Amino acid sequence: MDKEEVKRIAEDFNKSIKQRIEELLEADTNMYTQLGSDSTKSEKEDVKKKSRLIYRAIKDLDSSIGSQLLYYQDK
Repeated sequence: MDKEEVKRIAEDFNKSIKQRIEELLEADTNMYTQLGSDSTKSEKEDVKKKSRLIYRAIKDLDSSIGSQLLYYQDK
């Protein structure tokens, strides 16, 4: 998932905010489930960066949820 795809989902005004957040979280979940024990450190860091991008987009849609996701990702 790249920046343009995140933006496309976040700005799809034909869907409700809840639907857009769910779609973004589903994409985030899929990225993490594709990581395995054999994934390299750079692959894991790349997924974390993409995840942060998704969480920022969610924060633009719902400040409370996005802030919590970013907070717990940093822990």
